[in-house]
Amino acid sequence: MTGRDNPVGSRRLLMTLDAVGGVWRYALDLASGLRSNRVDVVFAGLGPKPSAEQTREAEALGKLVWLDAPLDWMAEDERALRPVPDLIANLVEREGIDLVHLNLPSQAAGLAIEIPVVIVSHSCVVTWFATVRGHAVPDDWQWQFRLNRQGFDRADAVLAPSRSHAASLQQAYGPISGMQVVRNASLVEPPRGPKENFVFAAGRWWDDGKNGVVLDGAANHVDWPVVMAGANRGPNGQYLPLENVQSRGELSHDQTMALMGRAAIVASPSVYEPFGLAALEAARSRSALVLADIPTYRELWDRAALFADPHDPQAFAGAINRLSRDRRLREELAEAALSRARHYTPEAQVAAVMQIYDRLLPANHHARTAAE
Repeated sequence: MTGRDNPVGSRRLLMTLDAVGGVWRYALDLASGLRSNRVDVVFAGLGPKPSAEQTREAEALGKLVWLDAPLDWMAEDERALRPVPDLIANLVEREGIDLVHLNLPSQAAGLAIEIPVVIVSHSCVVTWFATVRGHAVPDDWQWQFRLNRQGFDRADAVLAPSRSHAASLQQAYGPISGMQVVRNASLVEPPRGPKENFVFAAGRWWDDGKNGVVLDGAANHVDWPVVMAGANRGPNGQYLPLENVQSRGELSHDQTMALMGRAAIVASPSVYEPFGLAALEAARSRSALVLADIPTYRELWDRAALFADPHDPQAFAGAINRLSRDRRLREELAEAALSRARHYTPEAQVAAVMQIYDRLLPANHHARTAAE
């Protein structure tokens, strides 16, 4: 099958994803919206394999192919990533792909294909080190910088989920041609049941950027129970002990959303968030937000949340207690967050992405038709 064999007006898209973090939810939610725009999605997975539940979820939206290659941030060195360009190129040829949407910039480095390439930087090791550690990526990880820079230069369009992350990328890598901001979205439906008096947080707590240690420390001074969902052991031996909260461990997305939907307050102490999908999901769940005072959260949620110093457990506890003790303020902020969340809709995200696809594809189709 080739791209030109697709039904009239349809397009065939290859989208990379992984089963470890927020890219999974981003890719599936976006694919759901793209289907109504006559875009057929082939998912190309890298890194640890998905669960049976994840596999079923992806295959309900498109074809899922798992490639035998790691994610860049889980690779020990550059050599482990050398097969990636050929694996993607071969899949493009085999599946008759019209356009490639890569969710890691490094995946575009060395990619020899003749169709448009869109890349999205959801996060990266280089900006993570700059933000979380306050210094450049270590010498033995400089290959991360180099591959990402090559990916940016290879791409026909580069997307970031917030202005704050776009600025961080250009500060870290220098000017990036074709950079655009397309904010993330969520399909979470507001809950119907009453809220309960507990604080909820979700994240990969083994990641220092999620800053779970501050929320765990704050929990000793919080009036309400603090419930944290998400893994606290990482794939490379990272570990965060959670001693003062109710730790639920790693849950499915549906289980996480069910807990979030019940929580009157949702907190995020992250120091590194290129977007922060959990905050958006919490806003759509009609929970009041207590967020780390970082540029991304200020950009997206100013005047719709309480903010606290992410390096100060007492400040986080104080902000949470202010909401727990003031029902009126809590409900006002929950409604303000829900109202703000309506700006970050799947419809707006899909429309912005389709506009980019439309700009890139016609010239490509014309050139291919002429060549054939």
